[in-house]
Amino acid sequence: MEKTKTKLEQLKAVLENHKTMLIVMQDNPDPDSIAAAVALRKLANVLAEVQCSIAHGGSVGRGENRALVKYLGLNLRPIEQIDTAAFELFALVDTQPGTGNNSLPDPIEPDIVIDHHPCRQRTRHCRFTDIRSQYGATVTILFEYFKAAEIKIDTPLATAMLYAIRSDTQDLGRDTSRADTLALAELFSLANKRMLSQIQRGKVQRDYFKLLADALQNAAVYGNAIVTNLGRLDNPDMVAEAADLLLRDDLTDWVMAYGLSQDKLVISLRTEQEHLHADDVMHKLVARKGTGGGHPSYAGGQVSIKGLSQPKIAALEEQVVERFIKAVVTNGEKPQKLIQPE
Repeated sequence: MEKTKTKLEQLKAVLENHKTMLIVMQDNPDPDSIAAAVALRKLANVLAEVQCSIAHGGSVGRGENRALVKYLGLNLRPIEQIDTAAFELFALVDTQPGTGNNSLPDPIEPDIVIDHHPCRQRTRHCRFTDIRSQYGATVTILFEYFKAAEIKIDTPLATAMLYAIRSDTQDLGRDTSRADTLALAELFSLANKRMLSQIQRGKVQRDYFKLLADALQNAAVYGNAIVTNLGRLDNPDMVAEAADLLLRDDLTDWVMAYGLSQDKLVISLRTEQEHLHADDVMHKLVARKGTGGGHPSYAGGQVSIKGLSQPKIAALEEQVVERFIKAVVTNGEKPQKLIQPE
C-alpha cells in the first residue's frame, strides 16, 4: 500500500494545474482497457478536477465489450477524430508507447502510463508510470489508487472493474496476483450482479457465427497445437475469441489464431504451457517485422501489411505459422483438419 500511496501522490502532482487530458486505450479495447480508462478519468476529475476524453483506435467488436460500453454510457471517440491540440495531458492505459497496439500519434509522448504488461523502453521516459506486470489486470492498479485515496467506487464502475479482472484473468484462472483476488472480492460486493450477467451475455451480430464457423473449419492440428486463419476481418477481436475457444480442446496445449484487419496481420496466442511464455513466443513470431507482447498464458501481436501484394501477405502468414510450429510443437506430425469430413 505504501508504493500505491507514493504513486498516487506522484500522479496527483502530474495532474495538478491542468484542465484537460486525453486517455487513450489499446486499439480494439477489451474490458480491462475500458474499465481502466473510466477509472482513471474519475481519479483525474476527483484528484485535480481534470476533464478527460477517452479515445481508441480500431473498433469495439466483441458483444460483451459493446454491452459494457453501453452500460457505462460511454461516448468513446475514434482517435482519428480527435484534435490532440485541445488537450494538455495524455495518458495510456493497458498499453504502452511503442507496442503497436495503440493509436496515440507517435510525436506525442504520454504523460501517464498505467499498465500490467512488461515495461517497454520508451515507457521509462514518461513523466508518470506505474507498470505492474505481475498483476492480472490494469484495473487492479487503479482499484488500489481508489483505496489509497479513499474515493468511493460507484456501482457502474465497480461492475466494469469486476468484469475486467474476471475477463483478463479468466475468473482468476490465469496470470493472477493476490492483488487481483483482493480487488475482485471487494468489487463483487459493490457491483450490479444483474448487469454483470447481461454484459457477459452481450448480443452479437450474425456475422459473428460465420466467422466462428470459418475459424473452426480452417483450424489445423499440429500435434499439441492448433492453428487457424480467420482471413480478412472487420472485427479483429474475433482472432482472440477464436483462440480462446480452440484452447478448450482437451488435446491441445497451444493455439495460434490470425487474420487480416486494418492493414495488419493480427495474431493471438493462447497456451496452457506457461513455462514457454506466450509473450516470448509472440516476440519470435513478429521479430523484426512487427510488435507484440502479453503474458505467460496469452499474447497478441501485429505486423503491418500496408502496401504488400497478396503473394507477399501469404508468404508472411506462412512464415509466422512456421515460426509458431518450430517454437511450440513437440512432434513432427503432419497437420490434419480439426473438423474431419464425415
